[in-house]
Amino acid sequence: MDVLRPSLININGRIYRRNVIKEEHYEEEEEFSYVGPSESEELAADETCDTHVIDQTDKGYRCAIDVPSVLYKYIIGKKGETRRRLESDTKTSINIPKQGVEGQIVITGSHKAAVSSAVTRVEVLVDSFRRKQPFTHFLSFPLNDPKIQEGFLKFKDEMEVRKACEHLQECQSFIRDIAEGKPLPLEVTGIEYMNDDPAMVDVLYAKVNAKDRSDKLQVIAERLVEHFVSAGLMVREWDRVKLHGTVINTLFRRDSTGEESGGSGRQTVSEREAFDARNILKKFGACRFGEFELNTVLLSQRYSTDCTGYYTSAGSINFS
Repeated sequence: MDVLRPSLININGRIYRRNVIKEEHYEEEEEFSYVGPSESEELAADETCDTHVIDQTDKGYRCAIDVPSVLYKYIIGKKGETRRRLESDTKTSINIPKQGVEGQIVITGSHKAAVSSAVTRVEVLVDSFRRKQPFTHFLSFPLNDPKIQEGFLKFKDEMEVRKACEHLQECQSFIRDIAEGKPLPLEVTGIEYMNDDPAMVDVLYAKVNAKDRSDKLQVIAERLVEHFVSAGLMVREWDRVKLHGTVINTLFRRDSTGEESGGSGRQTVSEREAFDARNILKKFGACRFGEFELNTVLLSQRYSTDCTGYYTSAGSINFS
């Protein structure tokens, strides 16, 4: 987030800056204890350990085994209960690295058979708890070929657009009810700015109102947003829809040098540069753009234009 241009939120008519809060999550300590091996595990534990090398030392025998650090706690047990039980049953000593430190678990004892039994029991215990852990990796065949990605995005976009068109058609009845089955006479008069400082403006817009001063257009807009939010096709950012006709938007500022800003045909938010609109507001604040009858709601495609210069339409419904 740009600290000089933070995102704003409207709460009960007051404008607040939205600060990003970093949340920390802590895992709750799990309680577990060693309940002893099952009959089949007892048989496996009594077998000779052939998968690990048991070295003879001056003090007896020693074996080091690799165990992921995330599983140490299951070998230690609640308050060390599991490790003490294993050491007592096998007459060995089990040295486990500190939690979070990767390393080997070292098992030592006076007799090779005792060390072998302890190694097998640790492996049985680790295998038992490993099966209960959520997997972190999986095998896959990569399908991220650019042609496949392009096809998927096209499919996803077309599917979402079709869904949006269907929901727009569902709004036909309540729109006609509110508009009483006829076009709404509107007037576009006056200029306003979006933010709270006329000397640092990104968007200037013309105010749109019903000629009869009714709230029909506002009600239609609110009902449309409510319908599309409930359908999961829109996220509500403001408590009230601001009816406006954009006059100037710094998002579309052209480079005065004539150079292109990129291949996308539009600039990113970080490249926006606010302007001082005070003189414009003083001179044209009450500008009268005209009157017309509104009879259509369009599903318009962002960053696009049709042959009329307006946004390309994917769907529409009429008031009458």
